[in-house]
Amino acid sequence: MQLNTRHVKHYLDLNLKRFGLKTLGAYGRVRRKTTKIFPMNTTTEIKKFDLLIDGQLKAASDQAKFEAINPSKDVVFAHLADASSDDMKQAIACAKQCFDQGEWKKMTLAERGIYLKRVAKLIRSYAKELAALETQDVGKTSKQTTFIDIPSCADTFDYFGAITDQLQPRDNKIDAPVKSTTVFEPIGVVGCIIPWNYPILIAAWKIAPALMAGNSVILKPSPKASCSVMRLAQIFKEAQFPDGVIQVISTSRLETLKELVSHKDVSMISFTGGTATGKDIMKSAADSVKKLNLELGGKSPNIVLADCDVDTAARATVASIFMNQGQMCTAASRLLIEESIYEEFLGQVIERTKALKIGNATGFDIEFGPLVSKQDRDQCLKAIEKAVQQGAKLECGGKIPEGDEFKQGFYIEPTILSNVGAQCDIAYKEVFGPVLSVMTFTNIDQAIRQANDSDYGLAACIWTKDQDKANDIAARLECGTVWINTYGGFYNEASFGGFKQSGFGRELGVEGLLEFTQTKHICIDQTPGGKPLVASWF
Repeated sequence: MQLNTRHVKHYLDLNLKRFGLKTLGAYGRVRRKTTKIFPMNTTTEIKKFDLLIDGQLKAASDQAKFEAINPSKDVVFAHLADASSDDMKQAIACAKQCFDQGEWKKMTLAERGIYLKRVAKLIRSYAKELAALETQDVGKTSKQTTFIDIPSCADTFDYFGAITDQLQPRDNKIDAPVKSTTVFEPIGVVGCIIPWNYPILIAAWKIAPALMAGNSVILKPSPKASCSVMRLAQIFKEAQFPDGVIQVISTSRLETLKELVSHKDVSMISFTGGTATGKDIMKSAADSVKKLNLELGGKSPNIVLADCDVDTAARATVASIFMNQGQMCTAASRLLIEESIYEEFLGQVIERTKALKIGNATGFDIEFGPLVSKQDRDQCLKAIEKAVQQGAKLECGGKIPEGDEFKQGFYIEPTILSNVGAQCDIAYKEVFGPVLSVMTFTNIDQAIRQANDSDYGLAACIWTKDQDKANDIAARLECGTVWINTYGGFYNEASFGGFKQSGFGRELGVEGLLEFTQTKHICIDQTPGGKPLVASWF
């Protein structure tokens, strides 16, 4: 979910030409063109978004709504239908009927793929609007939504819409006179619950493979950031999906969420969000024994060895914690620096951090926008204050930026804390904001112990020119993704997920696709004469 250079290049090559521009080699030049390509919507019109239930866009049954707040300005910019439990029950009933009696699961992969590719094409055609919505709703910079989130979302629908072999029946080699086949079947009604930090992209990660596997899907975005996903609901309708195959339910009501998680007709929940909420979902899903796929919190280590390319590693370190204002499950929030280069390396990271341009996320030259809400900003400020009280040293940031332009909105300076030891809560607890905790190590064994000393195990990165050393460290790290001399590469072809309290199950790749299936073993006797041993047992 971070900056992926392949996605940037892909977007430039495929899309900039549509606007009469040549492919631009230097990203800085792209940024200066951005406002001409995708000027962000600055009107004061209040947008409205309805639920998608049984192929129809409709208001909540009791007409309830909730507000979407632009965190760059602290103003309301949209109203969204606030679904009740009754609305969710209706969506579940429609999805169940569609799965049991509809044609979707009977279609071939190629037939289902046509719909997914149609969605991808529509997403690209509405890229400007979707990028603006994501920036307004979350506060992430227009650079990121324009060049990463929206094209990556379209790519995911295209990728899963093109699969051919991954769900084909598999013959098993059995030393017996039988024909043994494993088949992959859809699970049924799948509830997909997504977070607010990457709403449209994580929606694609879940619903594209779930739909391609033949399931009916109910998608529920976070009330903190639902707008781009509810616009995606309109795109699903435009793509003419069969009624009931995909339903999108916005809500701020906890009881509506509980209805989705606990309902007996929902066969699976795929959830991305905080670990505490994930535990609650496990409890609510227990009575109906649902399949669960949970991608939860993280406290990812960034291990910097003395033999690394210092300039490259320092630049990447800033991106790995401060992209999207640190609001990333994979944020490399623990920086472990080998002692011999500690001063040099930390100095470079601090210098680059102080140079980040903070401001309204719609600005084409802005590198660091607001946090998603006042509550999230205040929680970060409290975590920083507590860390300093526990002995951490504030190297930079740690407060609301000065200036009239920051009096509205939910801004905080990117923050670096050094001298973070075992006595500091921030060494272990996820802040989910732009706060980097810096530690040192003297040898690799110590670095690995520090890296693994966490309840979480989502991701890690290693910086070294010694590939053998990097591979050894990667093998000993307790996490689901290890980046070596890079950070934040997410690919539709490769699975993603965590260890320990970062969750279980996988998204993307073959593994992510198979999460949305159940396997069935079909065994046919081929004994000569048709008399298997079991027929002679008694």
